[in-house]
Amino acid sequence: MKALVLAGGNGTRLRPFTYSLPKQLVPVANKPILVHCLENIRDIGVSEVGIIVGDQAAQIRAVVGDGSRYGIKVTYIPQAAPLGLAHCVGIARDFLGDDDFVMYLGDNMLVGGMAEAAADFVARRPAAKILVTQVTDPTQYGVAEVDADGVVTALVEKPAQPRSNLAVIGVYFFTPAIHAAVARIKPSRRGELEITDAISDLAAHGGTVTAEEYRGYWKDTGTVADLLDCNRLLLDGVQGLHAGYVDTASTVTGEVIIEPGARVVRSTLTGPIVVAADSVIEDSCLGPHTAVGRNCRVTNAGVQDSILLEGAHVSGVTGINGSLIGRWATVGSAGPAPLHRLLVGDHTQLEVAVA
Repeated sequence: MKALVLAGGNGTRLRPFTYSLPKQLVPVANKPILVHCLENIRDIGVSEVGIIVGDQAAQIRAVVGDGSRYGIKVTYIPQAAPLGLAHCVGIARDFLGDDDFVMYLGDNMLVGGMAEAAADFVARRPAAKILVTQVTDPTQYGVAEVDADGVVTALVEKPAQPRSNLAVIGVYFFTPAIHAAVARIKPSRRGELEITDAISDLAAHGGTVTAEEYRGYWKDTGTVADLLDCNRLLLDGVQGLHAGYVDTASTVTGEVIIEPGARVVRSTLTGPIVVAADSVIEDSCLGPHTAVGRNCRVTNAGVQDSILLEGAHVSGVTGINGSLIGRWATVGSAGPAPLHRLLVGDHTQLEVAVA
């Protein structure tokens, strides 16, 4: 089996971060989402991985390289424009050959992996197997209708009146039969080749499509709230390790990872927290579920339930909560309240407390 990972797309819901950073490289618990995906693929025994990349391919290549650090071999497949998930299958045809494959959306988090689903696909080998999960608002998803034997009877993209609450999540298993289906379908109203149309076509031509309800934690990390939710869950599973410097005036409680080269000075850290290498926490208080990236500096500040990307600098501001602070961004004090001085980029969202 091979794997096809989709890491193109524009990530519009995560702007302004995704103007300069692929959404798949936004870190959760200090590890890029894409790396979490690749590790799940490696853990089911797949070593040949094709990655669909767009106009930010260079940054993805810089992080993933040839894949050897993750125990896989990577082939990069450029996509000129995001023309649909089935279009990705089409342009990867030469790489995929006649092998079965798993297609994995590179911005989806599956905590707990997918080993059982992969084993079932290999054992039963339907033409296609999809993973689904129950959602409260099916109108926002591709929705599967499934019979008592787990066979998919219908797939509907964002139905106005859903007949099921089973949303299709971003992991699909395919035999080579999907290629003929992709070749037969036409672009949808939004001008894309939809994978739901290809799967429906596959079933219409006699292929068996099965569905399995995913029981682990799944999240499409398309919003800041989703990222923070994933960050909390993953940090809840860390085990403390103090490999960096912590002075005697600091207090560290709970599960806290302080990587080599990081420094904690006159500060209070209450885990779970991860502080990456070469960051400095000084005269500050970090609360639970905080992930501090590399080369960050937090001085005379208070931060909790937040993600600080590489090089972020927070100084003189307390009460930072539920925040995502971008690479090399600076958050500082404008002086005594009620003054606020802001430098705000395109599509930024700010919430400012008022008396």
